Amino acid sequence: MDTGSGVVGSTDVCIVGAGPVGLALAIGLRRLSLRVRIVDRAPTARHKAGPLVLWTRARQALDVLGVGELLRLRGVELGTVTLHARDRALGPLGTGWALPARARPLAVQQYDVERLLREELARLGTRVEWNTEVTDVEVREDRAEFTLRHAGGAVESTAAPWIVGCDGTASVVRDRLGIRFGGLLPAAPQVVLGTAPTGRPLGLRPDLGHLFLVPHHSLLVFPLSDGGFRFFCFRDRPEPGATAAPTQDELRSLVADTTGVPAVRLDAARPRPDGAALHGRIAAELRRGRALLAGDAAHAWAPVGGLGTNIGILGAVNLAWKLAAVQGGQADEGLLDTYDAEQRLTAVQYLRHMRFDFMEPPLPPLGHRAFAATAPAAFVRSGLRPGAGLRAGAPGRSRVPGDHRGGPLSWHRSGRHRRRGPRAGDRMPDVRVLVPGEGAPSGTGSSLSTVPRTVARGLRTLLGYGRWTLVLYAARAEPGVVDGLRRACARFPVPIRILPVTPRDDIEAGRLGHPDVLWLVRPDGHVGLVAPVTRTALLRAYLSALAPSRARGVRKSRWMLPLRGR
Repeated sequence: MDTGSGVVGSTDVCIVGAGPVGLALAIGLRRLSLRVRIVDRAPTARHKAGPLVLWTRARQALDVLGVGELLRLRGVELGTVTLHARDRALGPLGTGWALPARARPLAVQQYDVERLLREELARLGTRVEWNTEVTDVEVREDRAEFTLRHAGGAVESTAAPWIVGCDGTASVVRDRLGIRFGGLLPAAPQVVLGTAPTGRPLGLRPDLGHLFLVPHHSLLVFPLSDGGFRFFCFRDRPEPGATAAPTQDELRSLVADTTGVPAVRLDAARPRPDGAALHGRIAAELRRGRALLAGDAAHAWAPVGGLGTNIGILGAVNLAWKLAAVQGGQADEGLLDTYDAEQRLTAVQYLRHMRFDFMEPPLPPLGHRAFAATAPAAFVRSGLRPGAGLRAGAPGRSRVPGDHRGGPLSWHRSGRHRRRGPRAGDRMPDVRVLVPGEGAPSGTGSSLSTVPRTVARGLRTLLGYGRWTLVLYAARAEPGVVDGLRRACARFPVPIRILPVTPRDDIEAGRLGHPDVLWLVRPDGHVGLVAPVTRTALLRAYLSALAPSRARGVRKSRWMLPLRGR
């Protein structure tokens, strides 16, 4: 049965897939006032084991969407992970132990992440349409047409200006568009995931993580907010063609073999164990006209540290503001090609890092013996500082790739002041700056009055997801300079806030950079332009490339040029 053709004007963006990435994208779009429809073929919300570590950059991105605090309350902020070789503790690995709590990795269950994001999206007026499967997609010049099959077999032919596939590695959207999903790493080992009940099944502290290594196996154990533990067991895959999910008995045996503890009780009420092969794949293109790909539909690998979800969330926050700008007529469609370029670069960076990650993928016997013999010496050379010993050995975990240096939206022209402060493409550092606060009382009796005072705030709290921000030193914000900057920004259709700031002290000034430089910060918190404060021509050129053009046929080319060299 055909329920009729949908009306394009009723929806700006249709999102296919209600996992963490699709939900984060929907929240970002709703916060920017776009009308969103999000569908998922599952009959109801999933409740299974899944990636659980949100690393610093993903947490920052979720803070931009306004949901970071909700997730923090449901997670455990990790300090260190102790490394074990069989029954011998080798030392602690750093996961951000020296960083402020909000910058540390957050251990949280994927189903908790999805539930909290769904609740936030519902508060914004949009609910997931379950039991709704996309069966066909066709891209037109001004819209995407697609077919939905609902529960009971009802078929809906509809359309929207944009469709985004967040529907996983077996993406129907990607398949219907005919986009190749190429592999960069061979499939071989397997990761098995499961959960233990509240308590200390291995005698472990509930506030620390652990990594056990034995030949052919490795086991990550992370604490949960309710006192339980989550297991990630990496093993050589005994049957490469096997497709059945691992059982609890299978996971129990793997945990016992890896830790030397004879029996570990797994909670049958928790999500059942799940498994995935280690591989690396990236779609040949993340945008085809009015259709885009995000999350596992765009790039996929095994849940090593949960980085697939993390990098997918970064992409969702990157894509949402660009889609809103294009749909609102504030930028050409070519801006969306920068999402393709930036997200592809981030994925390739991580896949390169993963090739040198010797912690989680299982080691052969000879490699294990060599590692166990040399690791203690590495800790001694590092002065036995917690987390200092082997952090460099796992770059993919300690630092999620996320800067856009060298990307088409990143212009770095700081003149002679090249060595200080963030570069174009970096996330703007959260420098502590002085801003006006409430007046302080002064005087006594009838002469009581208030005097202005300043308070220190993090610079990121002064930015906004719905606007660009032009940051410069307050000492350089003379009326003539500010007037010139305002004139340069006047024809840009997106709001730009000119923000003069004063770093709290010399240390914060060093983090911000030279006083003669300005930083144009994108809505997602990344620096788009770094230029001398007096070079307003550079600012005008950058904003002109962003602004929509009335000419046809130039939408894609302008932002795919090597703009950083201009």
